[in-house]
Amino acid sequence: MKKILYNVNSYLLFALLATMAVVQSGCKKDQTYSTATPVITGVRNYVASPGDSLLTKTGPGQWVVVRGQNLKGALQIYFDGTKASFNDAWFSDTTAIVLIPSVIAFPTVPGSQLNTIRYVTTHGETTFSFSIVAPAPTITGVSNEAANPGDSVTINGFNFFFIKSIVYAGKTVTGFTGSNDGTTIRMAVPAGVTTGPVTVTTNTGTATTVYNVHDFVTGVACNFDAINTYPWGSGTSNSSTAYPGNTGYYDILGATNLPAGGTDWYNYPHSINLYGVQWVPAASVATATLDSYAVKFEMSVTSATPWVNGTIYIVANYNFNNMAAYSPWLNSNGTTTPFTTKGWQTVTIPLSSFLINNGATGTPPASVSALLGSSGNNALEFMFMNYGKTNVASFAAAIDNIRVVKIK
Repeated sequence: MKKILYNVNSYLLFALLATMAVVQSGCKKDQTYSTATPVITGVRNYVASPGDSLLTKTGPGQWVVVRGQNLKGALQIYFDGTKASFNDAWFSDTTAIVLIPSVIAFPTVPGSQLNTIRYVTTHGETTFSFSIVAPAPTITGVSNEAANPGDSVTINGFNFFFIKSIVYAGKTVTGFTGSNDGTTIRMAVPAGVTTGPVTVTTNTGTATTVYNVHDFVTGVACNFDAINTYPWGSGTSNSSTAYPGNTGYYDILGATNLPAGGTDWYNYPHSINLYGVQWVPAASVATATLDSYAVKFEMSVTSATPWVNGTIYIVANYNFNNMAAYSPWLNSNGTTTPFTTKGWQTVTIPLSSFLINNGATGTPPASVSALLGSSGNNALEFMFMNYGKTNVASFAAAIDNIRVVKIK
């Protein structure tokens, strides 16, 4: 009996050892890869079939699959000389999943590196010719839509590479400076400018704003000059000494020694109160989306009185259940940075920023009509209040050209 048990145990041990040997062999095989020089044979989309076709070109910020041989052991992968993000654990010897950098400074890329993939591994490297093209440009905003001729402005956006022309309110701009990352264009407002959109044309496309710059009429609720729906609140001025670069009269919203919990917006000079104005054309109220229109205005906050606490609330018809809060000194991570402007700058508050429950928490209104009513015509107020825990020692901001315009 003992002999039988011994033989059975021996067979079981042999089987176990054999199984472990097979497993270990498989593991060793998985942990090894070719150490030959890498070779790239093509690039395809990183999407499920049938979209995973071979590519002849693509743009920044795209996930792709590099195909070839000997691709494991990658150290660096460069697209147009710019390092890409990847995880070698996702790679096999024949495929590598890579995210092309979202920002490639095309103007600074040496000619020898343009339209190339450089693949560096622990056992060699290779370079593969592949077209990486800048997408069409996008304009996200203009730093000061009411800037005077000769004033410096910044056009913000993406993919401002290989710029062919810039037209600013109907005037062709002959001198400008684009950033290497393609996100800004610095220029001076042309002489004789009247009003019109901004257009940027590059080798890959054209972008045009849906709104006009230097426009003191379209959608304007109050510019404190020709259009003045301002019955009461804080005071106005036209001093170009206090706030240089102004375009006529403007309002000065302010507060001094406003205590924590100070919400007396109705006291001078804590508010700007306008009569009823047409926020959105009546014919568009039912179909317009909240993110397609915005309250805009120009603002100037000087270094003499940096903005460090307190909030401007933008309110429709004194309805405290639908307000948008504007606190540019408060960072998204909860830290604070004293806020000032370099001269005047345009502020854009999309209607989708209006939140139910005092503009601080909650969700946007369900629709434009839920915010403004079926007519789209309502009073418009700016109220400076301090719901914070510290006193506002001093606050002053010049505000002009209050308007509601289509932004997309």
